[in-house]
Amino acid sequence: MNKAELISAVAEKSGLSKVDAKKAIDAVVKSISEALIAGDKVSLVGFGTFSVAERSSRPGINPATKKPITIPAKKVAKFKAGAELSDAIN
Repeated sequence: MNKAELISAVAEKSGLSKVDAKKAIDAVVKSISEALIAGDKVSLVGFGTFSVAERSSRPGINPATKKPITIPAKKVAKFKAGAELSDAIN
């Protein structure tokens, strides 16, 4: 499902227009993004938790030259599905 399909599904299930559904989805995504950028965790009970994890630097190999390189440390967004979502999928 892509964003346009998600907007259509939300509009249909909520009775909102597609324009209002798009605004709502954009607001949710922006709010989650801002919280993660600030270093916060976002927990949606029954759905899951968005968080930020730090990856340490590690050795790697440049595939073009086959020379060893160091992959720098960075922060990544993480999602852990909640129990209800996990049970529904399985």
